[in-house]
Amino acid sequence: QPSMIGMENAGIHETTYNSIMKCDVDIRKDLYGNIVLSGGTTMFPGIADRMSKEITALAPSSMKIKVVAPPERKYSVWIGGSILASLSTFQQMWIAKAEYDESGPSIVHRKCF
Repeated sequence: QPSMIGMENAGIHETTYNSIMKCDVDIRKDLYGNIVLSGGTTMFPGIADRMSKEITALAPSSMKIKVVAPPERKYSVWIGGSILASLSTFQQMWIAKAEYDESGPSIVHRKCF
């Protein structure tokens, strides 16, 4: 809860909901049905149930909500990044510091999209 440290930011459930609502209406059902928790901050006991309950309260009542908390989620972000970095097709998207310093953020759009 950001308010515990004097910050007034949306909680993770609100941020997730807002992100889904910004997506095309045709894919929202799939997004609501495939919420995957990952990273060390998702290791709190009961977080998947709480997230499911809070997303259910925000989402349209007809929407099926599924929140998954894999046991290896503490390291899943690192594992995913490691796999991505090892793909030969991803190497063309690598950006050297010198390239970024020269072009700024626009280099990301040029190389990655």
